[in-house]
Amino acid sequence: MFKKIGFLLLTFLIYQHTVFAQAIPREVTVLDSGWLFMKGEIEDASALKTNESGWEKVSIPHDWAITGDFNKNNDAQEVKVIEDGESKLTKKVGRTGGLPFEGVGWYRKHLGISEKDKNKTINIEFDGAMSHAQIFLNGKFVGEWPYGYSSFAFDITKYINFSGDNVLAVRLKNFWESSRWYPGAGIYRNVRLVKTNPIHIEHWGTFVQTPLVTREKATLKIETSIKNPRNSIIQLVTKVYDKDNLQVATTQSIDSSGKRKIVQQLNINKPNLWTAATPQLYYAQTSVYANNILLDEYKTPFGIRKIEFKPSQGMLVNGVKTKLKGVCMHSDLGPLGMAINKAALRYRLNLLKEMGCNAIRGTHNPQAPELLELCDEMGFYFIAEAFDEWKNPKLKNGYHLLFDDWAKKDLEAMILRNRNHPSVIMYSIGNEIREQGSKDGYKVAQYLTDICHQTDSTRPTTAAFNNWDAAIKNGLANAVDIPGWNYKPQFYAKIHKDYPNWVVYGSETVSTVSSRGAYELPAEPAQMKTRANNQSSSYDLEYCSWSQLPDMEWQSQDKNDFVAGEFVWTGFDYLGEPTPYGSIWPSKSSYFGIIDLAGIPKDRYFLYQSKWSAKKVLHVLPHWNWEGKEGQIVPVYVYTNYPSAELFINGKSYGKKTFDKSNLLDTYRLRWENAVYQPGELKVIAYDKNGNIADKQIIKTAGKPAKIVLSTDKTDLKPDGKDLAFVTVSVTDKDGNLCPLANNLVNFKINGAGNLKAVGNGNPASLEPFEASFRKAFYGKCMAIVQSAKKDGPINIIAESEGLNSASIKIQTSN
Repeated sequence: MFKKIGFLLLTFLIYQHTVFAQAIPREVTVLDSGWLFMKGEIEDASALKTNESGWEKVSIPHDWAITGDFNKNNDAQEVKVIEDGESKLTKKVGRTGGLPFEGVGWYRKHLGISEKDKNKTINIEFDGAMSHAQIFLNGKFVGEWPYGYSSFAFDITKYINFSGDNVLAVRLKNFWESSRWYPGAGIYRNVRLVKTNPIHIEHWGTFVQTPLVTREKATLKIETSIKNPRNSIIQLVTKVYDKDNLQVATTQSIDSSGKRKIVQQLNINKPNLWTAATPQLYYAQTSVYANNILLDEYKTPFGIRKIEFKPSQGMLVNGVKTKLKGVCMHSDLGPLGMAINKAALRYRLNLLKEMGCNAIRGTHNPQAPELLELCDEMGFYFIAEAFDEWKNPKLKNGYHLLFDDWAKKDLEAMILRNRNHPSVIMYSIGNEIREQGSKDGYKVAQYLTDICHQTDSTRPTTAAFNNWDAAIKNGLANAVDIPGWNYKPQFYAKIHKDYPNWVVYGSETVSTVSSRGAYELPAEPAQMKTRANNQSSSYDLEYCSWSQLPDMEWQSQDKNDFVAGEFVWTGFDYLGEPTPYGSIWPSKSSYFGIIDLAGIPKDRYFLYQSKWSAKKVLHVLPHWNWEGKEGQIVPVYVYTNYPSAELFINGKSYGKKTFDKSNLLDTYRLRWENAVYQPGELKVIAYDKNGNIADKQIIKTAGKPAKIVLSTDKTDLKPDGKDLAFVTVSVTDKDGNLCPLANNLVNFKINGAGNLKAVGNGNPASLEPFEASFRKAFYGKCMAIVQSAKKDGPINIIAESEGLNSASIKIQTSN
């Protein structure tokens, strides 16, 4: 016994004072290039050797369906959507975007493995593959993971030929009627090859917890899971660094028992606390040594924060009451499809941040890890959601077919991957699941809640309930820590009164619909309104049969300050679910977004910005081109957080307006329902609380389209072949006024160190391909998404249209 202690002490002293021999501890290769793809069932596709001459060369992430032709027959379904209040079967078209995602697809990749890797452990990691993934190496079956949104990994060491070629093959299959929105197809998230020593930190093997958080001191509890197949004596060293790479804490442990999990504790004085407003990050560098040799090293980013939920106050962040100003987001990136791109996500989050948004609900499935990384970095609270379906089916080929065998694995995978992200505040176990109406539905909810608590006890569980009364009566709502309510602002007060120990929040709100730039008269509230042009009015007064206007949700929250906040459906338009045009082709994308499918803000963006942000907002609508409406009423709305504003048309005042809480639509908007259209100048002057002029906006009747104007979100790109610039195209008259009805066809030419990745215009009824070199303007605007090459140099973007002056813009690609 004493000899063993002496040996451990000697080892520890040697560790303290010796310069360790350095091995390559961990080699991570992102497998993004050199892939081969073929659609359809292929004989010998998994074999080590097969005829690859007809295979397409692709890069990963890859979505095989986004380049396909839109066709209503791709996803026409006879379904009854109970969640939307339907009581009979109806024919749905465009429900999954009208894109050809169904079927089998194969991928092949020759791996870079050689004799020098012979003593390594080698894993393959997938962030997501849509769907029913079957993984093969050299013709041998490695494993499977059917849920297309889950991240997973397999140890492929025993299948490797260290003296020859190694071929990774992936078979995917998407089933018809397996999704309620566009799910994408293919290996649409990143794949990595990870080489480690046999002794290494396990996949998702670190867990940083903060059991004590004050502004003076934070205590960290770090659990590290080690793969130690021979029960070797190891030294585990953990160092903590702040955002400036300054070491702020360190600890070490010696273990000779071979136990899988080692727990360490550290203290940090005067920590920089993470919030959405101040997203301060740290990282833990975990190092594993044996015999004085560094065998593995792993970095874990994390944040120090304390999140509390209290029934009377909502959410507290580090002791400060914080309202959730959130949006729901699906996984697709509009014209880019489901293929994940971090630059596209950053573009989206920048827009949301500027709007005043501070939270995201990842609907209705595990999101890409890049989204959570950006939420940590940029400052967003995040609800990680696992499922849209449990055992009771919504879809013929939905998740209910997988639930019994895979729900625990999928839920654990989501939590293990996400648990170190400071942005994650809750785990949602389901959205509008049909067990709400089942007698024993609460048992499933409790089963999933228990899995969450066992995997990560530091965060509460939630679920999004639309059938609120049934969910309460059958115990489902009580089986989660914080029940979420979809479209129930009228019941917030009752729920709080009847269940005073519950935290109340709007897990899904509003479902207002609009098309950017499409103003329809008369401007009046309407439910499930459809038109021959397949558009919804941008007066922001139209909504769905199950939902409300933003004004209704805000009124309830303002009256009931205990409400923790909301998650609007949705931040961006997405492919599929084109309500209220779900049965009227050619609509193929949603109308719910505050921002359109191409990434251009709608008017509603400024309504939310006026309510949510601290910046001063003055936004006027509609446009002022109403030929044929001279002398008729064309209402003018102003979205602002100034206390009052005055409208002038061609110099004539239509009076000063202030907010009026006695009328719902005048509580958060200023409206001039008596405005009479005459061509010329519409001007709005905003006043501060003292009656002084604070701001103004002028809209002029535009002349004929004369030229193209380009603007870009950034002028410098990284030469990594992945970075993106979003170039907005505006059609203007000769004086630079936006032509709000222009639909000119714009052609793009790109040369230099980049390429045209995709185009869009935000029109839900447009069937133009996303990967074309042209796009029609939609109400005066469209978007070109430009991607960098893997080289330095300028990218020249030229936009041309017949009869218009062309425009060009230059973007630099450089390190």
